[in-house]
Formats: sequence, C-alpha cells, structure tokens
Amino acid sequence: MSFRNLTSDEVNFMIYRYLQESGFKHTAFSFANESGVQNCGFRGSEIPPGVLISFIQKGVQFLEIETRIKNKTEQVNYDTVFEMLLPDVPKEKLFARTIPDSIASSTTTTTSATATPNRSKSSTQIASSISSSSLSNVGTTSSLTTTTTTTSTPSSTTTGRRKNSNAEKAAGSARNGSGRPSKKSKQTTTTPSSGAATTTAATTASARDSHAMQDEEEVVHTMANSGGAVQSGVTPSATTTEDQQLPIVIDESQVTKLKGHTHEVFICAWNPVRSNVLASGSGDSTARIWELVKNEVGAQAAPSQPIVLNHGDPVFENIHVSTKDVTTLDWSADGKKLATGSYDGKARIWTADGQLKAVLDQHKGPIFSLKWNKQGNYLLSGSVDNTAIVWDIETGTVKQQFAHHTAPTLDVDWRNNTSFATCSTDRMIYVYELGTKDPIRTFAGHEDEVNAIRWSPNGSLLASCSDDFTAKIWSFGSTASQRCVFDLREHTKEIYTIKWSPTGPGTDYPNRNMVLASASFDATIKLWDPNVGKCLHSLTKHTDPVYSVAFSPDGKYLASGSFDRFLHIWSVHDGKLVKTYRGTGSIFEVCWNSTGDRVAACFSNSLTEEFNVCVLDFHM
Repeated sequence: MSFRNLTSDEVNFMIYRYLQESGFKHTAFSFANESGVQNCGFRGSEIPPGVLISFIQKGVQFLEIETRIKNKTEQVNYDTVFEMLLPDVPKEKLFARTIPDSIASSTTTTTSATATPNRSKSSTQIASSISSSSLSNVGTTSSLTTTTTTTSTPSSTTTGRRKNSNAEKAAGSARNGSGRPSKKSKQTTTTPSSGAATTTAATTASARDSHAMQDEEEVVHTMANSGGAVQSGVTPSATTTEDQQLPIVIDESQVTKLKGHTHEVFICAWNPVRSNVLASGSGDSTARIWELVKNEVGAQAAPSQPIVLNHGDPVFENIHVSTKDVTTLDWSADGKKLATGSYDGKARIWTADGQLKAVLDQHKGPIFSLKWNKQGNYLLSGSVDNTAIVWDIETGTVKQQFAHHTAPTLDVDWRNNTSFATCSTDRMIYVYELGTKDPIRTFAGHEDEVNAIRWSPNGSLLASCSDDFTAKIWSFGSTASQRCVFDLREHTKEIYTIKWSPTGPGTDYPNRNMVLASASFDATIKLWDPNVGKCLHSLTKHTDPVYSVAFSPDGKYLASGSFDRFLHIWSVHDGKLVKTYRGTGSIFEVCWNSTGDRVAACFSNSLTEEFNVCVLDFHM
C-alpha cells in the first residue's frame, strides 16, 4: 500500500484554518498573505472545521497504538504527548495505570470542588479496542483517549482582541455588547496535575464538546446536587436552603432553533421595533434576518426561510477566510436599517427586508464595533486600524475620523446624538464631540486592554472593563479630575463585557435603582450598585468564561451566556438563578427582544458543526 504525502500548500492551509478558528485573526491574516493560501484553489466551505487538530489527533492515536504494541502493554501513562516521540518509554510509565482509577482518584490531594472526572478507558477496554482495530483504520473519528488525570483550574490569558468573531469567536469578532463577535482572541490556560497545558478557547470548547453526549447525564445530575453549579474548579458562593431550590429548566418545546449558518454565529440582535425579528452574524460571511411567527413558540415559531445578507469577497470566493466574518451588527432605533461590520474593514447598511443600501469602506482593518446614534443619522464604527469613524448615513460618506488611539479600537458607544466614547488595546478611553478635533475627555487608569465601554442611560457615567481584572466607573461631569469614580475589583480574571440596567435616571423606570453587570473569564457575573461602588450579587453558577450578559427590558432579569453551553436567567433583585437552558455549544451572545418574552442566544459547536441561533420563550 502506498501513502500520499501532504503537500506544503495543504499544511499551510490547515495552519491558516487553525489560526483563524482559534481566534488568532491578525496572525491568520498575515500568514495568509505570506503563504498565499488564497491561491491554493481549496474550497474552504468543503473542508470541515478543526482539520489540523483532526490530523494531529489521528497521528497521536497512531503513535499511542504503535507505542503500546512496541512495548507489549495495554496502557501508557504520559505526562505529555511529546513523550511518545521518545525512542524508549520509561518503564514506570508503562505500569503507572495498573491501579484502578477509583482507587487512584481517591488518593489525589485536590478537593472535590476542583476534581475533574477521569475519562480514561480501562485496560480491558483499550485492549479490546486495539485487538479489534487495525492500523489502517487508526484515523477513526473517535476522540483521542488520554490517560492523564487532570485537575483543571480555568484561567485565561489574552493575546489579541476579540469580540465576537471567533472564539474560537472570541476570535476576531468584535463583541461589544449589542451583539457582535469577539474582538480579541482569548486563550484559556488549564493547569493539569501533571503539568501546565495552554490551549485556545476554541480548543477548550472542542474538547468539552467531544464529551458532550457522555457528560449530559452527569452534568445535569451534578447541577441537581449542587444547586446548579457544576464542580469544575469554580467555587460557588455560600448557599442557603432557599438558594438550593433548582431553577426551572427551559423545555425544548419552548425553544426555537434557527438553523442555516455554516460557521460560528458570533452575534445576534433583535429589531427594536418588531419584537419577532432577529438579526444574526456569522463567520460564514453572512448575516441573516429571521422573522419568527407571532404568537407561536418552539418549532412552530421558526420562519420558513431567513433573509440572507451576503458579505463574501469575490477575491476569496473559493476559500473561507477571515475577511468574510461578520464581526458586529446593530439595528437603527427605528428598526428600519441594519448595519453590519466585517473583518474586511467594510461597514454595510441594509434595509429591514435585506436590500444593501451602502458599503462604507474607509477603514483599513477589521471593524470590531458598530453603533447607530439614537437619531439614526450617524453610524459610529471602531476598527483595528486604531481609528473610529462617524458616517453620515444620508450621503454615505465620512463625517469625521478620529485617530488618537495607538492600537486597535475595541469598542465604541454613543453618549448622545453627537458625543461618544472609544476604548482600545492601548488602555486608553477617549470621549469625543463631533466637530472637535481632540478628545473632550481622556480617561486613563486601566493597566491592560480595555475590552468594552458603556454609557449609563442618562449619559452621566461611563463604565469600562479590562483585561486588568477591573471594571471602572467614570463621571463625565467633572472636568477637574478625570480619574475613575469607582474601581471595581472583585473579579479574578479578565472582564469581557459590561451592561447597564434599563432602570434609573433616563429610563422608563426612573424610580428604580440602576445596576451595572460585569461578566468575566473567571466564570462569574457581578451586579454592582454604581452609586456606591458596591457588589450587590455575585452570580456563580457558570463554569467557563462568560461572554455575554443582557438585561430584560424591565431590568428585572439578567440573561448570561457562557462557554459552558448554559444560558442562565437570573433575578436581578436577589441574584438567584430562575431559569436555565443547556445548548449544543459555546454561547457568544445573548439578547432580549423589546417585549421581554424572548431571549436569543448564539450557540456554536465546531466539533459537531452545529451553529444555531436559539430563541427561548420566557415567562415567569
């Protein structure tokens, strides 16, 4: 039998896809240009996600079987996969797993709160699998069996900007808070008992999803016994008997699954006027507008066909590249126009029925954030080219471009119809007024990248969050001092997003207290009193990074979405978990419709190629 060798073009393409899917958007862009993968002739749409990892896993499977046969052993305990490349395997590695897993796990020094179930097969199972398999079918799709018992301590480090492009989205998708992909690429570092292993968020998600079927019963059972918190390294806050009452699990009959996207769905946003119309943006180079059937729930509410908004660049029509990713989108206040931003640096204006009205192409890099002003005559965009642009929608031209940042602009937010703020990986926050050349406020104090900014409903306060593990509240009114009013320091990892409640001054509920929510890679959400800088509640039921939070229109509930595949709905009043739903993949965005009876979430699972937008019916 002869074997075909991989070509350098094939290897380059797989590396490019891995970089893109893992969130290294800038690196992927540079690699594509230098290697010329766009000229290889491969059709990206026909190549499944995770192709490089699949090849590597199958190679490791082959090495493991080869090592077992060579050493006449049924099981080998490796600290790292690299040991399989050594000419001789240390004898202690061959017999380290002869002790039954149940006994070995009882001798571990870690606590039950951080213990990860050992998923190693027994020696009998492995011997059986080896005897029933030949080397010719080593490349089966079964997940790679590892024999190292790990104790995972989720921790994350940042390498680039994310919001909702790929986190895997965390990947170049720029996620702001209005429904968009990750602007920066976030990495998750797990520390196993045998050593440290660093993987990207995408790899972590894929590894988790590979055990989805066998974990289903276990996770649900664990949640039932722990009041909703899965024991995977996150220590929940102390609970009372009342706290331990299980939340209501949202039944599948109350869930509408909107299928059609072929890559990760990074962002979604409800039309602010038509409460049954939802827009979504994806790495498949499209945005889609879904009109759900009114007065129906579940499958009966699904539209027959969505309106598809194509963003593909003809230059790359035969290959899936990051320039096609829809990284951000936003509806105008009147619900008549939808703006989308993509990794090709272009903003596009569409009508509510899907007609392309304008292409805005002044930016020289990916757009990570896009916002309409309330009046709807200006569109604000922030880009990796370090600039922010205000566009005159009537003429489709640049009204003014602002270039004070020295690094990518990650988020933008309007204060009113003519004033806005920007933040960047350069750690700075600038406030501008249209018609002025220089910032009218400069907020400095963060010690790492500033991921998101949000003005309070009345525009008096600006909240920001950063990779320095802090959120800060700034006052616009004081010109004498531009230091933060409150420095919120209870998170233990990067803070990805923040949201103000639709309550307090400047809202429809002026007599109710205003609340600020922050979501972090430490798997928690904090609810803050912005008047005194105090943490009101710490929401601790998630077990993986939380990428999105959204308040209900009346401010009574908060929805959260995480890489743990759970969408949780919390009571803002007491911080209790009231409803929960487990989807099929990591969640990049959650949002409420204007009437508060539906919650949308973007689920993405690269392993099973399920990229769904789910709409959950909500009633209390």
